[in-house]
Amino acid sequence: MTAELVRGQNHPLPHTCLEIRVSAGHPVLAAAALGDEEGRVAGPEAVAHPGSAALPGVEVPRQAATAHRLAVDLEAVRDTVHRVSVLLALPLGTGGPTRFGASAAPVVTVTGPDGTAVADYTITGLDRESALVALELYRRQGAWKVRAVGQGYEGGLAALLADQGLDRPAELAGSALDAVAQGLARSVAAPPSRVPDADRLPDGEHAHQAAPGPAQPPVPPATPPRAQTPAQPPVPAQAPAQPPVPPAPPAAGGPIDYTHPSRRPAPAPAPRPAGGPQGPGQEAASAPEGFPAPVAGDAAGWSMDERLYNQVWGMFEDLARATAAYRSACRFAENRLDQELDRVLSDPRSRIGGAGDAARAAAKAKHDELTARAQEVLDRDLAQLAAESEVVEPALPAAYARWDSPVWQAYRVPMEPPMAVRLGDLHLPERTDLRIPFLARLPLARGLWVDSGRGQSAAAGLLDEAELRRLALDSAVAHVARLLAVHPAGSFRVRVIDAAGAGAAAFAPLVGAGVLAGPPAAGAAGVSAVLTQLTERVDLLQMAARAGADEDLPPGLDTAEELLVVHDFPHGFDDRAVNQLRYLADEGPAVGTQLLMVADRADAAAYGPVLDPLWRSLMRLTPVPDDHLADPWVGHAWTYEPPSFPAGSAVLRQVLGQLTDARGQWGPGSR
Repeated sequence: MTAELVRGQNHPLPHTCLEIRVSAGHPVLAAAALGDEEGRVAGPEAVAHPGSAALPGVEVPRQAATAHRLAVDLEAVRDTVHRVSVLLALPLGTGGPTRFGASAAPVVTVTGPDGTAVADYTITGLDRESALVALELYRRQGAWKVRAVGQGYEGGLAALLADQGLDRPAELAGSALDAVAQGLARSVAAPPSRVPDADRLPDGEHAHQAAPGPAQPPVPPATPPRAQTPAQPPVPAQAPAQPPVPPAPPAAGGPIDYTHPSRRPAPAPAPRPAGGPQGPGQEAASAPEGFPAPVAGDAAGWSMDERLYNQVWGMFEDLARATAAYRSACRFAENRLDQELDRVLSDPRSRIGGAGDAARAAAKAKHDELTARAQEVLDRDLAQLAAESEVVEPALPAAYARWDSPVWQAYRVPMEPPMAVRLGDLHLPERTDLRIPFLARLPLARGLWVDSGRGQSAAAGLLDEAELRRLALDSAVAHVARLLAVHPAGSFRVRVIDAAGAGAAAFAPLVGAGVLAGPPAAGAAGVSAVLTQLTERVDLLQMAARAGADEDLPPGLDTAEELLVVHDFPHGFDDRAVNQLRYLADEGPAVGTQLLMVADRADAAAYGPVLDPLWRSLMRLTPVPDDHLADPWVGHAWTYEPPSFPAGSAVLRQVLGQLTDARGQWGPGSR
């Protein structure tokens, strides 16, 4: 269960590979200082900051953003390091807030390698501080712990670094702040195009975020040629999720390589027979002029499933980087125009007359030139990504494909689960028709929340409440059907709580096909029975996992993965049921019990802040397109589009028919 820390409190760390997630109400830069046993920092070389983002065992983002992910491997830090302090500072001089007290309190979360939160710390009580030590990871008697610090500094990052024992702290603070400012004002030249056989690598939330990338987000175009390297082995499911690595600052006057850094070359695919149809690994005929023809499956991996997964997330990162570069270039052009106009207006002699008009015209012409150049680069990159999307989308397997894909017409129940599942699509306003599949790794590390409320979405606010709830439930059924469809028969069970019975029509196809573990639970008694059974099951599985005694589980206990779908929350829930639901959301994913809620947060307002940790633990999805998925790395708000069945399509009936046949062959025990 997640520990919610207060200032000064500590908590043991069960893992040494960690991710530290930062969420703030305004853009902040993140840094990390590595100290000895007494907390002294040896020098600038022991501080990871946007200008020098990576140290042994620690990596921080290179940009300022409202959300960050810092990667920490405590086994990789030097033996002399006994304390890792996480630092946050406002990028002063960019027109943003000058004190932390001007917006919502920052929240710092320490997560394990599987994304499970270990400790949360909301840094309250801030006012005029512009820099702070958020928390520290420290070594004590051979074990690592986390301590909530929350120490703020009105003197900014320089004062904070001075307190860490550094010489010339103002120089180091200036270096970090300059790196952020240069990143915001960077103008990007068009990089060379990708080679067709380049191999590339969120979970996301939102992407992740990340990550959706998140994304990584959450947390994120064209690339320079790279040397061939062999394909890398697959990353184990328990490996820590690494945040995307932002591009290094360019050499003076040189272009930035903002391609996904983990895209690695793979062996070239076999040549396509002349006149043959296109398929995975074959070239497209619609590549933009001057670019190599894109190839489906040109990413690292031992299987086509893994290669396509990595390629899709590489496309996500490329689109994020290309758009971030374009927006930064436009901001730089706007700032440059403002500065030049200010200089003109500050001189009384140039305010009127021909000299002033000429200066203003020259400034405007330069602005237009810079924005036109940025637009040209963006158009090139988006054209290449669009061509790649046209090739990749038809090659996606059922787990990654849209519901209108022809792959579903030949669907058969798989023999093993895929790496990931498609939860919808993502796009950015620069090109709304370029949609990137939103893939989430399986098993789901976080539960899903299909938001049926209107309060958090401008698009949802335009709909009738009843229509919105219907769309939310239809979207949830689409998620459930896909999760069932991509798992082997008998390895994935779905239970439904529909306390008020309002979802009977939507759940009818699932009930009629017999693919649920039982009829939807109704009323308070049904809610209590399902939650009690699941919490006891999670308790047993956790105890067996901790003791390494799976063979001692009670006879007949089914260890298949489970998905609990909750509709009409909190109808039928008492305080005990609410606590059981929170327990399942926190502890269930570790033993294969996942949660999907279809709910309006406002309906549970009577519980107050008691349910805030529950909502935060779930990945919020909307039933209507909405730009709510935040990318903590580059700061984009991705528009999420939910999955839906094509109008008049029989794809749901066909898929459920295959599942029914497979369950019949498997036997009644599959339930």
